[in-house]
Amino acid sequence: MIIQLDNGAFHKAKRLKVPANIVLFFQPPHCPELNPIEQVWQYLKRRLRWSLPATLDQLRQQLKERLEALTPEGVASITGRDSILSALSVAGF
Repeated sequence: MIIQLDNGAFHKAKRLKVPANIVLFFQPPHCPELNPIEQVWQYLKRRLRWSLPATLDQLRQQLKERLEALTPEGVASITGRDSILSALSVAGF
């Protein structure tokens, strides 16, 4: 299993024990476009852009509905960047 992480110091703690079946894949600093969750947020924000909810509760409801509508295949299509997949294959993952 590969876990993509930012370069936060807490991800590199000396006492952190990573199981043998997990690979930590660190993204370059200052590259939010490589972070999969940032891609999901961009996708959601584009779909909420013109909804103009009148209250914070309405915005929360709209966000909840869009999150619930996401399928694993949909998330994979949003986050599966060719550059990331290519880097993983070159790295031997």
